[in-house]
Amino acid sequence: MPILKWLTRDEDVRAAAAVPYRLIEEVPELSYGDVKTGNMLIQGDNLDALKALLPYYAGQVKCVYIDPPYNTGAAFEHYDDNLEHSKWLSMMWPRVELLRELLTENGVLLISLNDDEVHYLKVICDEIFGRKAFKGSFIWHYEGNTDNQAQIINYHEHILIYCKGQLAVTPGVVDPNTQESSKLNNPEIRNTVVKNGPKNPSKPVLIPAGFPTSLPNGEFKPDKSAFPKWSASLQVKDGKTITDVIATSGWSSRKILEDFIGNNFKPVLDSKGQHTRFEITHTGAIEYIKTRRQDKGHIVSVLRGFGTTNKNRMKLEKLGLSFTYPKPVDLITYLIRVFSSGNDLVLDSFLGSGTTAHATLEANRIDGANRKFIAIEMLKRNAEEIAQSRLKAVISGHKKAEIEKTGGGFRFYRLGPPVFTEDGQIQPDIRFPVLAAHIWFAETGQSWHQPDDLSPFLGECEKKGYALLYNGILGDKSASGGNVLTRKTLSIIRSAQGNFKGTLIVYGERTALSETTLKSEQIEFKQTPYDVKARK
Repeated sequence: MPILKWLTRDEDVRAAAAVPYRLIEEVPELSYGDVKTGNMLIQGDNLDALKALLPYYAGQVKCVYIDPPYNTGAAFEHYDDNLEHSKWLSMMWPRVELLRELLTENGVLLISLNDDEVHYLKVICDEIFGRKAFKGSFIWHYEGNTDNQAQIINYHEHILIYCKGQLAVTPGVVDPNTQESSKLNNPEIRNTVVKNGPKNPSKPVLIPAGFPTSLPNGEFKPDKSAFPKWSASLQVKDGKTITDVIATSGWSSRKILEDFIGNNFKPVLDSKGQHTRFEITHTGAIEYIKTRRQDKGHIVSVLRGFGTTNKNRMKLEKLGLSFTYPKPVDLITYLIRVFSSGNDLVLDSFLGSGTTAHATLEANRIDGANRKFIAIEMLKRNAEEIAQSRLKAVISGHKKAEIEKTGGGFRFYRLGPPVFTEDGQIQPDIRFPVLAAHIWFAETGQSWHQPDDLSPFLGECEKKGYALLYNGILGDKSASGGNVLTRKTLSIIRSAQGNFKGTLIVYGERTALSETTLKSEQIEFKQTPYDVKARK
């Protein structure tokens, strides 16, 4: 597979590993609405924020949409959008790498870009994800400035689609430009089953008496030049044939036709799970009639009619907010509905004015889902004055800006200090849940879900159990107490581990148990802070 080379590539492919894990600290006065929804608005550098999220959300995000700077010198006022090409690639590599770790196995990464960098970014995404993970791209056709003096006026942007596993779209989502007269709106799908060609040689099929037909009562003499070729005239009464007859043709659906006959002319399921029946038409052709699945979607690669950045900018102005080039909320709402549903988690690490968070709330309003968002914005002004204010208006509704109330809420966060010092030690004021999440992630590569009732037993993974004695989890910080592995603290861990049986890895300040006891109890002891390693 070809790879892209640039000046600092060797450093950049290792950059994500060098980023320290940081605390994420809530700012309650900037949170709004129902803060228990799980929505997060984070102000801070997105590289630091993505790394900080890993212990809690690795493998949990269903849909990522990002609209990074385009390296054109014009696209974004809040990022340096005039970076040298190699610096732009340096910025994108570690961020894409961390986004991949946050995705579920069938999670989707959507990246908006124009012609300046899209082809370069595709090469590095192919390397990070693997080429098979590239599932295609959307072309967003936008209504641009018709006074553009360029020789070739550009009216489109690209949206790359990457998925670690099998791509799945939300059932029932249909491109909004689909016309009402489209066959997609018909409850039934009809088509002939005749298909002649080298790969479909003619074969006879016995059509027994009782086969459904739309022919009138009486005798029907088929056109001898048409397919299928009938062995005799068709005798019809009350919508059914009354004599056996043989039809000869090449067939597109011979197997399912024979299944239908064998099922006494009752509908059968095709390979897509659609109820299928057959009928002889008024011309003597045989057609299948499939009941269209209500959950069947229709997604096309060219996106039209979703509005303009200028329209979205004017809507923000009605909220008293100023932001250049905000993406149309209808466009992002559509993408979120295509690639997420239910309680899925949506993430945007280049939030800007807050469109993706707005779109997540709007998607929930439309289809009644309960998606959650994680939204990251670097600049304090954009996060606090624009995105936060915008989301408050969306949650509560805003008549002047024509924004319908979505309900919900979010917690506002800022990035805190690193969890570990430069020499790898644990910061002294780190709380138990924070260290527990990092130990669990470092050991298992999975995110840790904090239980309502904390205990020293963190959980089990791949036949190993993990426990942490730290920061007075047992209410005792004395040298002989809760942070030390003793028979007493081991007994508490055992009572918390339930039915788990296997190797138990225990982190603590020290152990009072002998090597013989540790071995007999199948315990591997690791000392804090020396054996606590941040996952790279």
